[in-house]
Amino acid sequence: FGGTYTSQAAGSGVIISKDGYIITNNHVVEGANTITVTTYDNKEYSATLVGTDETSDIAVIKIDASDLTAATVGDSSKIEAGDTAVVIGNPLGTLGGTVTDGIISSPSREMVINNQSMELIQTNAEINSGNSGGGLFDGNGNLIGIVNAKDSGTTSSGTVIEGIGFAIPINTAMDVANELMQYGEVIDRPTLGVYLQEVSSSYYNYTPGLYITGTADGSGAEKAGLRAYDRIVSADGEEIDAQSDLTKVLRNKKVGDTISLTIERNGKQMDVQVTLGSSSSVKSSE
Repeated sequence: FGGTYTSQAAGSGVIISKDGYIITNNHVVEGANTITVTTYDNKEYSATLVGTDETSDIAVIKIDASDLTAATVGDSSKIEAGDTAVVIGNPLGTLGGTVTDGIISSPSREMVINNQSMELIQTNAEINSGNSGGGLFDGNGNLIGIVNAKDSGTTSSGTVIEGIGFAIPINTAMDVANELMQYGEVIDRPTLGVYLQEVSSSYYNYTPGLYITGTADGSGAEKAGLRAYDRIVSADGEEIDAQSDLTKVLRNKKVGDTISLTIERNGKQMDVQVTLGSSSSVKSSE
């Protein structure tokens, strides 16, 4: 009621360079006014935000330090189900340096998180609130993932969920981190250049589905003639019902590629070819 309120949150991160670059999750630092890092030797540093990427849920921050011990980055493409998995992080925001272990339950699991389709590593190593942004390591201590999610509670049928945690593969995470460190943003992610709205149930004359609400100036979508209120029916032959469906198709594309869309406009379907642009030139659009 007119007052000023400050909230605090805690998460985890992994040192990736001896001069103080740290990788974590976008959702750990998103909206933060100040960021404080406490390292494994209990030293406290003020951190600056280098860059964030909502799509991959990766962020990079930096502290003013030198001669830090950086994690040894592994190769997430080589992991297999059954491999040893070790999680190190700050569960509950108060238990920094906690280590839990388990196995790799699946090296590649398709998940939808915050409307983003992501391929994640699944593990049964215990993950709690505060572990987000921390490291998933293999049995040799190599960093193979950045923890970003867990399933907990019960399903709609009442089944108790246990031992299901997820991490962003380190190959993906480091590709993003390197761009953030170099440019402050991801510059080579392909985009249609459209603004989107999901309609989940029948609304006036609108069929449930994914609708374009606008196109970005100069984008491939604008040049292809896409308009507000067009419903995206399919992309490269894949049925599109939600934004995550479109994200999944775009994930396998590069800037300059062409994508085939079937759209519905005024009750009629038509096919449109769109040349994908760069995410660096089109903000806040798919």
